[in-house]
Amino acid sequence: MHENVKHYQSESFIDGIYFGESPRWHDNKLWFSDFYDKGIYALDENGNGERLFEVENQPSGLGWLPDGRLLVISMVDKKILVEDGESLKEYADLSEYHTFLSNDMVVSSNGIAYAGNFGFDLDEFLEKYGPTGIVTPPGPPLTNVVKVDTDRNVSVAANEMSFPNGSVIFPDNKSIVIGESTALRLTAFDINDDGSLSNRRVWADLSSYMCVPDGCCLDSEGRIWVANALMGECLLIEEGGAVKGRVETGMTAFACMLGGEDRKSLFIMTAPISTKKIASAERKGKIEVAKVDVEGAGLP
Repeated sequence: MHENVKHYQSESFIDGIYFGESPRWHDNKLWFSDFYDKGIYALDENGNGERLFEVENQPSGLGWLPDGRLLVISMVDKKILVEDGESLKEYADLSEYHTFLSNDMVVSSNGIAYAGNFGFDLDEFLEKYGPTGIVTPPGPPLTNVVKVDTDRNVSVAANEMSFPNGSVIFPDNKSIVIGESTALRLTAFDINDDGSLSNRRVWADLSSYMCVPDGCCLDSEGRIWVANALMGECLLIEEGGAVKGRVETGMTAFACMLGGEDRKSLFIMTAPISTKKIASAERKGKIEVAKVDVEGAGLP
């Protein structure tokens, strides 16, 4: 399955978190959200850092406006919050278009935010239908990715998406790739001058690898590191779907980010499972890290 693929092994970076998500390398620090700790953290390369903000309704996607202010997804109440001094305040309400928990987000260099959502209660669905229900017709409900302009107007950027999750924007700001977790694929769009999306196409079909794409990041060769939410691995995918690299992790991988001084450290958010009842009960989540060969690029 992974022949002729460069293999890497992760090691522990920090432990003692509940469920880490949305890692970002920003201002020489690794930022991330911890769902069930309701906190946003920033760490240096040695794992030292601090809790910067609390998000009562569960934080997820992170990004920054051109003026340096932080944007944060508030999952349960389906909002984006914005940094206001030492606190967060409402920036945009996504509830008209998000049918379940708001989730990951990428913010373009000109300040346009693209945010996905679960679209349905994943834990309830899996309890009722099991994992095979994801790929057995009719499958889970589809949902939207929304676009939030710099004037805070919210609109649908892409509809009929299958659990839109981690996303990357290429350095030229002309294309975006969004992971569709329950479709086991990466889907690309052109970004138009007004920030709208067009020319939808499959960037990579990951079904043959049984890869459920979660958080992801881009390298400088235009390839995407994808956390596989089905098992303990991150895969390096090139357009068309070929696997060029694999990092084996100690637990299931849910998001990843290239960072460090040389942007070649792949930080990986791992946990035993994503089910809220289990993941929120004990601090068994970790951040793992692996040194890879090609540095990070683009956004987030």
